[in-house]
Amino acid sequence: MPSNAVYCSVDRQGYNGLIPLAIGLTAADISMGEPTYDIPPVAKPPEKRLDSWKEIAGYLSRDVTTVQRWEKREGMPVHRHVHDKRGSVYALAEELDEWVQSRRSRAAEPEDEPEEKPEEEITPAAASALGDDGAMAAPRTRLWFAVAAVVCVCLLAAAWFVFRHRATVTVEPKIRSLAVLPLRNLSGDPAQEYLADGITEALIGRLASIHDLRVISHTSVMRFKNPQLSIPEIARTLGVDAVVEGSVIREGDRIRVTAQLIRGAADTHFWSETYDRELRDALNLESELAQSIARKVEVTVTGEEHQRLSSARPVAPEVYESYLKGGFALGQGYGAGAHQSIPYFEDALKKDPTFAPAYLGLAEAYTDLGTVFSGVSPEATRPKVTSFARKALALDPDLVEAHVVLANVLQEEWHWTEAETEYRRALELNPDDADAQARFALWLVCQGRTDEAVTSIQRARALDPVGVSGDSVSRILFHARRYDDAIRESSSAVAVQPDNALNLMSLGFALIANNKPADAIPILEKALSLSKGSPAVMGSLIRAYAHAGRGSDALRLLAELKRRGKAGYIPAGAFVNAYLGLGDNEQAFYWLEQAYKEKSNILQFLKSHPYFDPIRSDPRFADLVRRVGLA
Repeated sequence: MPSNAVYCSVDRQGYNGLIPLAIGLTAADISMGEPTYDIPPVAKPPEKRLDSWKEIAGYLSRDVTTVQRWEKREGMPVHRHVHDKRGSVYALAEELDEWVQSRRSRAAEPEDEPEEKPEEEITPAAASALGDDGAMAAPRTRLWFAVAAVVCVCLLAAAWFVFRHRATVTVEPKIRSLAVLPLRNLSGDPAQEYLADGITEALIGRLASIHDLRVISHTSVMRFKNPQLSIPEIARTLGVDAVVEGSVIREGDRIRVTAQLIRGAADTHFWSETYDRELRDALNLESELAQSIARKVEVTVTGEEHQRLSSARPVAPEVYESYLKGGFALGQGYGAGAHQSIPYFEDALKKDPTFAPAYLGLAEAYTDLGTVFSGVSPEATRPKVTSFARKALALDPDLVEAHVVLANVLQEEWHWTEAETEYRRALELNPDDADAQARFALWLVCQGRTDEAVTSIQRARALDPVGVSGDSVSRILFHARRYDDAIRESSSAVAVQPDNALNLMSLGFALIANNKPADAIPILEKALSLSKGSPAVMGSLIRAYAHAGRGSDALRLLAELKRRGKAGYIPAGAFVNAYLGLGDNEQAFYWLEQAYKEKSNILQFLKSHPYFDPIRSDPRFADLVRRVGLA
């Protein structure tokens, strides 16, 4: 019990026990009903001399500032020691007591003093009239007034604190965009890299289904697998509000995934979780993780989106493992990567024919094999792409990537309306799918709607500034005949990936169209070397040689192209480009007919490709446009 508190026993009015008397009430006040003033009577300490401002203030139950003001303004007796330190003071307790008594007879303290107001005095006559009950009622009344005053002060202080706290709390901006960085493989076995990459891609796919959240593509984030940049720098590069990073550990048939959310600009962690599951529950793990992230970033998730997020089923570990290995191989690039991935996807489907992602994997693999660098006939790839994409959608109608792959192959086979339907369904499922936007831009180009195509590719770039490469943008600008812009985009892409043959080829195309064939030649020669003699690159390089006045080089390369054509498949489009570049329109039309028979990719662009400008007025060209369905 504090030594400076005064307690009394109260029996009247039903109050029993000890009540602490504060705010200036003394035992004498209670027992005799005497008035209490603004400065309470105090008990004298054993020592008669108080040797500092602190001791003086404590004796008078005030703070140092107040007693110093009293000494200055009201003559409170304070003495200085005999030396030159002005702050070294002392006071005598008897003198302070006398000063306090004399002050009571004066007016109350000024309004600026934080002292208690003097309470109403009760004269002896009034006390006599009140009797014993009245004598006790007065101090008890003063007690309750004092308690009420303290409560009010506390409430006001609490309200002020809450107001100040709310006023100073910084409201974090809402997270509307997100990048899932490649999960790190901490298994200690580099051969398990496919598992970390596969779970990363699956998590991105689930989160990307939320319309209220923009999620960067897997292709883009894989460039930050071993980042040299800080989290704020990565977030700024990708244009996102937050980043997910984490790790994967595999031990036998169990996996442990740890993930955390980080605000990009501030580099602050605000959520982390660890999931420990059997490999057969990997899909359920991915679902739980995606749902946790969606809740933490507080995005709006519709009922349909929540169903897609939470949909998961057990998958045999060996099925999922084969599927992930196929995806890992496919991500290694065109040609060899696609060939290596196919056996893994087929193995997964052999063990589980109902696993839709494996059908999608096969559709994507055969799509890659049908590109300009593969040297595989469209007749060998397109039917398989169509079949596998449709099987994937039969099992999972909401598989966005399958809609995009199917739309692309339908476009290549000139089923324009059906292709548009698939693109729009993909964008309906996920309006923020940058790949769907970019491929739809090519469909618009084929229709001759180049302005709309530019808008679409710009939208794709905004959604995924890294994944939508300069090559993708450059191709659209090339068809829109904005050659300077196309050259700038391709040059930027080449600066980032100087050994990417597709980027080099796009730059060469734009330079030739912009009447700079000599500048295009070294670019295309490098592309030819990197692509291991791609026929498509050869056809473009023949055009560049011819336009630069190097006819002998053009004919030499054309002869090589013919020799290769006798030994194996050469896309007809390569010869179309070569003969148009040489100005041999008759041979160009011959090869255009061959291209029509094989449904060559080059015929998609009859309405927009600048290289066809010299023959557009020929009736044979108009008939070809009609037969392709683009009239």
